[in-house]
Amino acid sequence: MARQRIHNRRASRGSAGGGASWISYSDMMAALLLIFVLILSYSLYQYFSMLESKSRELEQQRIQLNLAETALGEKEQTLIVIQANLDELQTTLTAKEEELDQANIILISREEELAQLQATLALKQADLDAATARLEEQQLALTNQARRIDDLIGIRTTMIRELSTSLNEANLKATVDPNNGDIVLDSAVFFETGKSTIKEEGQQLLNRFIPVYLDVLLRDEYADYLGEIIIEGHTDSSGTYDANLKLSEERALQVALYCLNLPSLSSAQKAKLQQILTAKGRSYADLVYDEFGREDADASRRVEFKFSLKDSEMIEEMNKILSATEERTE
Repeated sequence: MARQRIHNRRASRGSAGGGASWISYSDMMAALLLIFVLILSYSLYQYFSMLESKSRELEQQRIQLNLAETALGEKEQTLIVIQANLDELQTTLTAKEEELDQANIILISREEELAQLQATLALKQADLDAATARLEEQQLALTNQARRIDDLIGIRTTMIRELSTSLNEANLKATVDPNNGDIVLDSAVFFETGKSTIKEEGQQLLNRFIPVYLDVLLRDEYADYLGEIIIEGHTDSSGTYDANLKLSEERALQVALYCLNLPSLSSAQKAKLQQILTAKGRSYADLVYDEFGREDADASRRVEFKFSLKDSEMIEEMNKILSATEERTE
């Protein structure tokens, strides 16, 4: 519109002088237009070139973005796997922690049990020490008892041997049992049938027998060992047990009293005899049998002189224990 107004003004000024000016102006405008077209074309060229370059760059970026997205997806998958592994590890860790807690509880319990066991062990050790001390004492006592038994066995053997020798030298026909020293005297020598009064023949025998018997047993070297002298009366099985028991007791008592009142005894022997002499009646509790298993009535009617040592019961018990041990060993 501006250009039109300029053109109109120029046209009104006169057509004569304006023809040449108009041509110059047209040329200039054409040149300007050409320049504008050239500039526009170049600008468009530059624009499309730049657009193409940017498009390529954008495509490259898009490709890189896709690659990055793919890589990111892979990393996300890897991350998911890692997270799953971490979750599994966390679960395992939690389980292990629980197991560790349980193990700690068990360990504490074990430690408490161990402490109790140690305390019990200490008590057991104390008991063991006490038992060991008692055992040593018992072993010492057993050693002393064994020595005492050896002494007693030796003393008994010596006493039995001395009794046999002394009785033989005195021409007294009395058999000494080699195992225990028992001496059996025929009851018929001392008593009438059913009687308890000592006959003359029996008194004569006792007058000879008692001094020899006591001379051996009451020796000073046996004083610490001799425990008791027993006179036993025995009957056969004729009659009742009660009647025979009374008769055997009376006979044993009569023999014991005769011994105590024997004039040949010294006061010391009599005093010692009063302390250790015992009279017993056995009725027919210990009968004598012949080789056919039948009662030997004459042998059953008898008077026995026995002696025991102070520890004889212990010796018998030890012999029983030793016999039982030997039987188990066999």
